[in-house]
Amino acid sequence: MPTNGLHQVLKIQFGLVNDTDRYLTAESFGFKVNASAPSLKRKQMWVLEPDPGQGPAVLFRSSHLGRYLSAEEDGRVACEAERPGRDCRFLVLPQPDGRWVLRSEPHGRFFGGTEDRLSCFATAISPAELWTVHLAIHPQAHLLSVSRRRYVHLCPQEDEMVADSNTPWGVGALITLIFQNRQYCLRSCDSRYLRSDGRLVWEPEPRARYTLEFKAGKLAFKDCDGRYLAPVGPTATLRAGRNSRPGKDELFDLEESHPQVVLVAANRRYVSVRQGVNVSANQDEELHHETFLMQIDQETKKCTFYSSTGGYWTLVTHGGIQATATQVSASTMFEVEWRGRRVALKASNGRYVCMKKNGQLAATSDFVGEDEEFILKLINRPILVLRGLDGFVCHRRGSNQLDTNRSVYDVFRLSFSDGAYHIRGRGGGFWYTGSHGSVCSDGERAEDFLFEFRERGRLAIRARSGKYLRGGASGLLRADADAPAGVALWEY
Repeated sequence: MPTNGLHQVLKIQFGLVNDTDRYLTAESFGFKVNASAPSLKRKQMWVLEPDPGQGPAVLFRSSHLGRYLSAEEDGRVACEAERPGRDCRFLVLPQPDGRWVLRSEPHGRFFGGTEDRLSCFATAISPAELWTVHLAIHPQAHLLSVSRRRYVHLCPQEDEMVADSNTPWGVGALITLIFQNRQYCLRSCDSRYLRSDGRLVWEPEPRARYTLEFKAGKLAFKDCDGRYLAPVGPTATLRAGRNSRPGKDELFDLEESHPQVVLVAANRRYVSVRQGVNVSANQDEELHHETFLMQIDQETKKCTFYSSTGGYWTLVTHGGIQATATQVSASTMFEVEWRGRRVALKASNGRYVCMKKNGQLAATSDFVGEDEEFILKLINRPILVLRGLDGFVCHRRGSNQLDTNRSVYDVFRLSFSDGAYHIRGRGGGFWYTGSHGSVCSDGERAEDFLFEFRERGRLAIRARSGKYLRGGASGLLRADADAPAGVALWEY
């Protein structure tokens, strides 16, 4: 049975890019390392671990091999160590432009080079010893202040971002990390960027770009003046403070952003818990009480719905649905049937959830009719980043088509229309399906796409032809997959 997991801290994986824009790669053959790869794939992903001895050094573990980067006294480097030894310890020296220098702690030499000519023998820092950190995680997440134990969210009334929320509820808690000029920007849900003085601006200007630093598995954001972002004052406004070294106030966790949804029943009213524990379709507007956190169990593919009042939907006596469960169990799990623009929910008693005459929901139906169908709307992705098995979705240069194998990503705007979604790209053009299943991004009119949340953190996108969007060997986005699986599933 699945366990509770409302707040999962993301494991920070990243790539290291050298001065010639090539990624540090750990090869299976001979456990050799090189810097030859032009893009960030599985072999180019690394995890930073603290020194077991509690010192300032860190360890670089290959996500692909599960082994550690090491540098011998003569400068030879490899990724062979199954357990971290003395030669695996490195010091990270952040540079003013945001790049890192890696120095062997026991030997005092610098790590760098090009292609298969990597070594850790340099006595001085040259461009070949400079590395850019490129996060390999999906860039849309929640940001938790370590010191305040509060979530960062957009505060539109004050035109700022603050860290004062107990839960990452609603669209305002979505943060998108944008990789810009070897640094990172924090983009709010309304597409503005956080500047180091706390203001929100529409362009990723230099003062809205930050160098990433890692400390004990946490993140810190250093601005161009060497100061760190922190929640400041009684309002917890997020801006650069006075500290030139990251302490607890300057550290953040990135947490997985689960889909938050609203549901509309056949009476055109929103499903809500506003009037008590009974889940009912009786509201005319969507606010906190009408928003539910949707989590999908990886094993069963069934889902739970968690309310803003702190309870899971659960099946009770006589088929009723109440938002009272504090733990995930069989009675809180619902099977979702994707029915075009509508969904049907089957409870643990094998019956479908329907809307009764008084608006209350109950799992009492054996068949799906109008009262058993709901509109399900994703509300916490007004901007969308998609990643498939081969990489991120991004505009193809000089073309109206879309790549699916890129290390960098484009941000797309999402709008909702009666159970379907419209996707708008760079320049305001809409996505649409062209001839032979191609997907283009310069449409003047919107085309309906259906979203199906099939796995935890992954969705399938269905085109008007009934086919699913997929990546593939060509590297182009196409709408010709018959089933929502494998290359037709997207992290979002």
